[in-house]
Amino acid sequence: MVSMVPSPRRPLDTSRPSNPSHPSRASHAVHAVHVSRAVRHWYENELGWPTVPGTPVDLPTGLRFDVLDAPVEAGYAALRHLGPGSPVAVRADRMRILVAAGSADELPGLLDWLEWGALAPDLRAIGEGGRIEAPLPPGTARPAGTPVPTPTPARIPTNIPARIPVNIPANSSQGAALWLRPPEPGCEVEPSLPTLSALGGGVGGAPDLVRLVDTMATECHRLRLRRSCVQPLAFS
Repeated sequence: MVSMVPSPRRPLDTSRPSNPSHPSRASHAVHAVHVSRAVRHWYENELGWPTVPGTPVDLPTGLRFDVLDAPVEAGYAALRHLGPGSPVAVRADRMRILVAAGSADELPGLLDWLEWGALAPDLRAIGEGGRIEAPLPPGTARPAGTPVPTPTPARIPTNIPARIPVNIPANSSQGAALWLRPPEPGCEVEPSLPTLSALGGGVGGAPDLVRLVDTMATECHRLRLRRSCVQPLAFS
């Protein structure tokens, strides 16, 4: 009598991805490395800016510039106080405006002088010893996993072009931060940055930091009031 023993199964080939239509994690990692190299090269060689070692590429603050970080709505309201060459970036629902180095140390006292100190607006400054993620240079291909959703009218003023990405998910991959107003290669960034001034005009025609901070703090306060009005009442 012949024994009906099944033939041994062929071992599964785990060397290939289960779904060949999707790139492997290794290819994603390689692409991310290439993007980081291109980003670092642009900042160090085209702009002459220092970068922080590591991936994703970060820019140190407090050397050539500080950063004011606020909700995008508050940032858009303050753009009118900036010069055409003032760099501005966006990441998720936050806007980052580059200001003169040392401005972060001035912010607490400036808010107190403008009588905003006690209200603690949603306005932060990143200065010496800090860092921000380097926004992708203009024209750089975004890595996979960092989609750019279409902005919703409720989050952007009607006079802002719809192509501007402001709802990018906050994650650790290069490409979550993008330039709204990129710096110009071959041009010194310092003369275009908002700075403190005694007579309302910055050194060399630079934008006035006082007007910028006052406008952003005002818009932050309005946003807080608006959000508090739409929240449902809590019943005990």
